Amino acid sequence: MNYKKKDVMEWGKKVGVIASVVLVSGILINAVSTKTSEKIEEEKNVSSFYFPSKIDFAGEVTPLDVADVKERFDRELLVNANLHATTQIIIKRANRAFTIIEPILKKNGVPDDFKYLAVAESGLVNAVSPAGARGVWQFMPETGKQYGLEINDLVDERYHLEKSTEAACKYLLNAKEKLGSWTLAAASYNAGLTGVNRQLTFQGVDDYYDLLLNDETSRYVFRILALKQVMIDPSKYNFHLLPEDMYPVLPVKDVAVTSSISDLAVFAKEQGINYKILKIHNPWMRDRKLNVASGKEYNIEIPLSGY
Repeated sequence: MNYKKKDVMEWGKKVGVIASVVLVSGILINAVSTKTSEKIEEEKNVSSFYFPSKIDFAGEVTPLDVADVKERFDRELLVNANLHATTQIIIKRANRAFTIIEPILKKNGVPDDFKYLAVAESGLVNAVSPAGARGVWQFMPETGKQYGLEINDLVDERYHLEKSTEAACKYLLNAKEKLGSWTLAAASYNAGLTGVNRQLTFQGVDDYYDLLLNDETSRYVFRILALKQVMIDPSKYNFHLLPEDMYPVLPVKDVAVTSSISDLAVFAKEQGINYKILKIHNPWMRDRKLNVASGKEYNIEIPLSGY
């Protein structure tokens, strides 16, 4: 065929444009491919880094070589490591709450790891469950009374961190004696002593990790383990908190009270604080007054600064 010179030139330009597009596309595809490969490699490194090679609860080794055990722990670790705001707040609260909980556990011979059970129960706040459990340790009314807590309309020591921690220690020591391990004692905190013991007998095993339990209790100890793992080394899970980010321990004094207080707002002002601060520091006082029986004494916490 005969082509005019102009047509040939136009065709040449088109070919050049197409070639340029192909060349640029190839470079971009190669760059994206390289970046994706680097990203995948980075994610692989992060993934292999976050999962510990071994872990234990109260010195009792968790058998991560058992497939379902490893997968259950993996689930809870992933969930809690990615509840970013919630977990971050818990780490901040722990700076204050653990200073109270840790020495009480130690004094009673209860392993330090049980402070993470309190985290799993309530997030270290005075929570209220739909079933009626209350406080950091989530005692039901009858169980709380059984382990020495005063619970009535005016005073509820489930909200008293020191006293409820003492009560939790009594429960856990009893559970350990009856069930034979700290891990089973922890599981019973969720399912009850009778419930765990019944399953041990029926299934003919003596280890938490060999038990088939309901979904909540099956996850319970693994959630405690996951919280422990994240909280002992937060930076591995992208929680980068500075000391000044933590909720501080406020200096306080205890005021011993041996007679009734008819108006706690007036009492608060006499102590140099207000009613709000009084109730924040003494959530166990559930009314506007405090009745003190003959021979009874209450210690009321009064902050000295930082309020």
